[in-house]
Amino acid sequence: MILAVVSVILLGGVPAFFGVQAMRQDPVFVSLDELDVPDWAAVEPVDDVSGSRWCLLDCRLRERTVNSERSPEDTAEVYEAALSQDGWQRWTPAYCPEQEEKGSYTCWRRDELTLDLWVRAPACVPPPVDGEPAVVPEPDPSTAAEECAGSLVSVKVRNAIDDERTRPQPTTDPSLTGVDPYPTLGEDPLGELTSSPPS
Repeated sequence: MILAVVSVILLGGVPAFFGVQAMRQDPVFVSLDELDVPDWAAVEPVDDVSGSRWCLLDCRLRERTVNSERSPEDTAEVYEAALSQDGWQRWTPAYCPEQEEKGSYTCWRRDELTLDLWVRAPACVPPPVDGEPAVVPEPDPSTAAEECAGSLVSVKVRNAIDDERTRPQPTTDPSLTGVDPYPTLGEDPLGELTSSPPS
């Protein structure tokens, strides 16, 4: 009886324990934790997750925001080197980024994942409170440089199957669009006005 109970614990309990641990810890964040970046480039990481791990409605989106104590140029350099060393490959899709962004914005791919890396100067204006913009006091020139030093890093990781940039992009080839059934009217859509006969 004792052997049966021990066997059940070893064969069922231990795998269940490690399974629950694996489900609680996202392997993508573990991989980001293991990136070979110096401590000054990974200050106060904040993680956010949305979507389903099994892509039931939306695939999982992982986002991490990190502060860096050095300039955006130095920070982007160490992150790009660390991603390359970890097996990520630079990727240049049509929409990387989707709109022009300040700072360094690069895209990467590895296995079934895509990664967006955005390194920029920090925002020195406090966030709005209750929908109202914050009242910014007159900056003190002696402390302004210290408060706004460093950079801000955003990392966004998606499943490649859920990243629209991995799909064929629509084309604007005129041979595929055909003839416009509603051609544009001239400058004066009403044309010449005609006088109506007297009644």
